[in-house]
Amino acid sequence: MKNALNLPQKRFLMKKYITLQLIAFCFIFSAKAQLGDYKSHTVYIYNFTKYIQWPATYQVGDFVIGVYGTSPITFQLRSATANKTVGTQKIVVKQYNNLASIDNPHILFIPNLQSKNLDAIKKKLVGKSTLLVTEKTGLAKQGSHINFILRDGKWKIELNNAEVEAVGLKVSNQLSRIAIPVR
Repeated sequence: MKNALNLPQKRFLMKKYITLQLIAFCFIFSAKAQLGDYKSHTVYIYNFTKYIQWPATYQVGDFVIGVYGTSPITFQLRSATANKTVGTQKIVVKQYNNLASIDNPHILFIPNLQSKNLDAIKKKLVGKSTLLVTEKTGLAKQGSHINFILRDGKWKIELNNAEVEAVGLKVSNQLSRIAIPVR
């Protein structure tokens, strides 16, 4: 039986195959880059526990770091904070899958895909001293407390100190010095 495809059809299929492989490679590479990027986020978030002061009422029980929605950072935070404490408080990492489940975390990380929920999360946490950490351009100006941005190939943080102080948190001078201020 003779091959049913002519030369133009074979070329088209070959281009399509190469394009699909390129797309798959880019997807895998970007997924690995995102996972790698969360290593930096994880280090920053853990260090926030050292350079931010919570009110006395937050200095009892577990120190809760929350993640809103599904994100690779949850696993990395759990690994990085296993058997660690903030003062005498054991660090616990919780994943919140919906607004109603958010209780009273010390830190709440809102991944890019969940950033549309920032206003609703802020309303849910009115009167609470929860540090809101985001990773989408412009969110520090929209009310998040700390926002990750990529600048010159490195992760930096924007700090909205007015919003942080409004929820009763105090940022150390060391953290303020390395952050990009947002007003």
